[in-house]
Amino acid sequence: MREVFVCEAARTPIGRYGGALSRVRADDLASMPIKHLLSRCPGVDWAAVGDVRLGCANQAGEDNCNVARTASLLAGLPVEVPGVTVNSLCGSGMQAVADGCRAIASGENSLVLAGGVESMSRAPFVVSRADVRASRKPSVYDSAVGRPFINPRMKEAYGMESLPETAQRLADERGISREAQDRLALCSRRKAMRAQACGVLGREICPVPAPGADGLITLVLKDELAGPSNLESLGELRSVAGPTGSVTSGNSAALSDGACVMLLADARAAARYSLAPMARIIGVGLAGVPPRIMGLGPVPATRRLLELTRLQLGNFDVIEFNEAFAAQTLAALRELGIEDDDPRVNPNGGAIALGHPLGMSGARLVASAARRLYEGGGRYALCAMCIGAGQGIALALERV
Repeated sequence: MREVFVCEAARTPIGRYGGALSRVRADDLASMPIKHLLSRCPGVDWAAVGDVRLGCANQAGEDNCNVARTASLLAGLPVEVPGVTVNSLCGSGMQAVADGCRAIASGENSLVLAGGVESMSRAPFVVSRADVRASRKPSVYDSAVGRPFINPRMKEAYGMESLPETAQRLADERGISREAQDRLALCSRRKAMRAQACGVLGREICPVPAPGADGLITLVLKDELAGPSNLESLGELRSVAGPTGSVTSGNSAALSDGACVMLLADARAAARYSLAPMARIIGVGLAGVPPRIMGLGPVPATRRLLELTRLQLGNFDVIEFNEAFAAQTLAALRELGIEDDDPRVNPNGGAIALGHPLGMSGARLVASAARRLYEGGGRYALCAMCIGAGQGIALALERV
């Protein structure tokens, strides 16, 4: 099996729902980091790219069913380069990276572009087909989040609580307090604000030209960090998971827009095109859990990864852990034996601060971890996240 390296990565800023990127189509958004990589790596023969793999959870609208192919063409890649869109809900971006890694490790390809995109602001409303002929009572759903057409048999067998409700279940069952959730959210925001102020986040970002409400084009250069920045304001927010719940909009990741793409290569291609690898992908772990506790998905996925790589959690210097909800994050960290305030976890802030564009987030975790290792952040990095419907994915990197 060939070694697989993350050689270059770029992402757009992450925009708030209805924010600076809300007028940019998903396929255009995905094309921008690809264009950026084309300009950053002028010595690469882009016709030699064997595949473009992009994760995207919602493909009902301007994602154009196969956003990987559309974005590749919009970015100017040769028409001979194929593209495949991967849907594993929240894990789509990381799954796309894992798929690209396997294609290179097996010798099928030498170069792969992998990542993910989501425009939650532009997710369309979808209308169901009638169960009865000539019915005039269609159902309309917002496709930005959740699953519109739930199978009644699935609901009966596994329950179909909303994602905030699954996080609340973990908070109740594990005794995770509102204060602990709000403190994690506040810590995430402070780390992200600090990383943005000192330019760390800026090194990941490619600018995005976006039309404003007045029609004028503005260059979006930084993440639209969201949410209260003190405990008092966080404590005033109402629950989004029942009247007595502790899960709020302030301690949960927000709906967002963004795209991230990275260039994967084997050693021969990296040398041939004068690429400087940032990190080596050394393993991927996948696992399923009951949908009602989907937030615990990273736990068995990480344990499976540790078995494959023969590493221990203590070996990792960087842990990029997707913060879908503070309650879910704390439940999974504690189950793994990681302290709530472990400085290795999300050193530049997590999804509660940055946002969670579903198809992009997993790719962002990998790209951020690879860059941190490359810039001297240690030897090993762990990336992990939960996935709706009860799954988890984890990926390990080693500094080159």
